[in-house]
Amino acid sequence: MPNKITALILSAAVLSPAIAPWEADASTTTTASMGVTASILPSCGVTALPLVFGIYSPTQPGNTTAATTVAVTCTNGTPYNVGLNAGSGSGATVTTRILTSGSNTLTYSLYSDSGYSTLWGNTIGTNTVTGTGTGLAQTINVYGSINALQAVPAGIYTDSITVSLTY
Repeated sequence: MPNKITALILSAAVLSPAIAPWEADASTTTTASMGVTASILPSCGVTALPLVFGIYSPTQPGNTTAATTVAVTCTNGTPYNVGLNAGSGSGATVTTRILTSGSNTLTYSLYSDSGYSTLWGNTIGTNTVTGTGTGLAQTINVYGSINALQAVPAGIYTDSITVSLTY
């Protein structure tokens, strides 16, 4: 039978953290790295306001002009092209677009510059407007001109242009 001193030493050995290696030390830390990623894909959107010429007078000697805007929003750094098709008028081209009222027609043109010298078309690399996205809406002006002295009857003339945004 063990004596009291042996029992005391045995008890101290069991309770002592220095002698009990299976007990965790509170100051030990283990770390790991966690990777974090995000992918941003090129993305764009476009909106267009109507082009309103107002009242056209067939006897007025000068062209009737108007302007509107197209807004492009693309991911920052994304290159884009904005094209305008020929419109819905039968026989229309990007050089001569056609407003219609029933079977009556009124020709007009769309330009990318305020000097009305650069026709706006739909062929990338030829007659479209290019830009690079900033992440914010970018406003692009569209200029329209109806040639003067077209002998057309009274009516409300309309057309519909498709705005194409390629990125």
